[in-house]
Amino acid sequence: MVDETAAETEQAPDAAGAHAAPLRLEEFLPYRLNVLASLVSQALSRIYVERYGLGVPEWRVLVTLGQFGVMTGKAVGAHSHMHKTKVSRAVAELEKRKLVTRRANRADLRESFLSLTAGGRTIYEELAPGALDFARRLAEVVDPADRAAFERAMRQLTERSRALADEVGRIGQTKRE
Repeated sequence: MVDETAAETEQAPDAAGAHAAPLRLEEFLPYRLNVLASLVSQALSRIYVERYGLGVPEWRVLVTLGQFGVMTGKAVGAHSHMHKTKVSRAVAELEKRKLVTRRANRADLRESFLSLTAGGRTIYEELAPGALDFARRLAEVVDPADRAAFERAMRQLTERSRALADEVGRIGQTKRE
């Protein structure tokens, strides 16, 4: 026979223990930002996954090249905050679908210049209005009087995150040396 009281205790966190926890995930700003980013990405991806069969990395590469025209994979990764292996796989998939073309950099044969093909440009121009509408609908929950403060907070959090990442990176580098 199963001890139901013991099973319930294992499944439900102890109320006193939850209040004593020094770190509560649902109140932890980095976690909350990650959940928000994940939910936004899931909702937005429905626009381009269902219609164009693009995954998030492919979409980011396509939109980055649509914005800037010609870039290296390294530059795409830096702009879109994607690891080079993700960029490389996304570019390979987009090339296979004839949405991106690659041209060797004669000054540095280790890298290539990437650009959209006519088909890639068409998809970019078709999906841009839907993505912009999605962003508008998402942001409309922020009261117009609060939007400047919201934008400032987003900019400040981005800058602080970048500075903290650099700081942690320097500390890690010092420890390895």
